[in-house]
Formats: sequence, C-alpha cells, structure tokens
Amino acid sequence: MQIKKTKFKDLLIFNKNTYKDNRGFFKEIISEKYLKKRFIFDYISLSKKNVLRGLHIQTTQPQGKLITVFQGCIFDVALDLRKKSRTFGKIFKTILSDKNNKSIYIPAGFAHGFCVLENNTLMHYKCTTHRNAKSEKGIIWNDSDLKIKWPIKKPILSLKDKNNLTFAEFKNKNW
Repeated sequence: MQIKKTKFKDLLIFNKNTYKDNRGFFKEIISEKYLKKRFIFDYISLSKKNVLRGLHIQTTQPQGKLITVFQGCIFDVALDLRKKSRTFGKIFKTILSDKNNKSIYIPAGFAHGFCVLENNTLMHYKCTTHRNAKSEKGIIWNDSDLKIKWPIKKPILSLKDKNNLTFAEFKNKNW
C-alpha cells in the first residue's frame, strides 16, 4: 500500500494492492499501521450514473471518513471547512474507482460530496463517529464561489441536496 499526502492537512490518498489469481482477488482496504484512526461506523451506498450526493458535513460531531469504491466510479470532492486551516474553503477532487484501486481519507471538518460516473456504483464508508441527523448540514453542489467543475451537467439530486446552503451562508453560521 502506498500513501500519498495532499496539500490538505491529514487528507490522504491510499493506493492499494490487489492480489489476483484464477479464484478472484484479495484487496486490503486499510490497516491501523497506515492510518491510526478508530472507525466505529461503516455503511455502503449503491447509486446509479449521474447521482450527485453532497456536499455533506456533520457540524457538531464531525466525522473522518475513509471512502472506497468497490464497484464503479465516482468523481469525489472534499471541501475544507476547518476555519483555522490554511486550506479553509479550498476543494480537493479525485476519481475513485474499482479499477484505480484508490481510497481517500477525509478528516473531520471537511464537507464531502461525489457524483457517480457509472451505473451501479457501490461505495463503502468507514466513519470515525456515528451519523447525527441534527448535526448534518450541506453546501450546495454548484455554488459559484467554490468553482467545482463537476463532470456532469444535470445531476440526479435528493430534495435535501437541492436545498443545501451556499458556502457564504455556511461560513456565516456559528456551528
């Protein structure tokens, strides 16, 4: 496994090994020796092409997340919302897929979103805290201040994501 640091403090990309033979494959997701975090909550999502989820954050109980794509492909975005960070308000984007064998660790204090580039994309999330619906907020995916160049024009959005805050509104709140 190779670990790539980014310009964002504690945001890491993991390039993993896959061991294949005539029976199938074996793939390591994470080991505590590489990332000394305690993950207490796992979940998966299955999405069709052009679904866009996010940008989501837990404000009062921030989550660190390890994102892995088991099947399919996503355009993944992390937005640094740590007010004292030198990269506050900056975005990190990458492609995660079952073929490129990457995972991303997004530290607590980031908003996270993604759009699905292939049908039946299956994702796995490992989280450092439990989801708390009262702590859940979102920033609108197409906020002009963020200038995210999404690879799709007409995403499939949930009603909740259609009504997310702008980045300016989020910054002015006292979470």
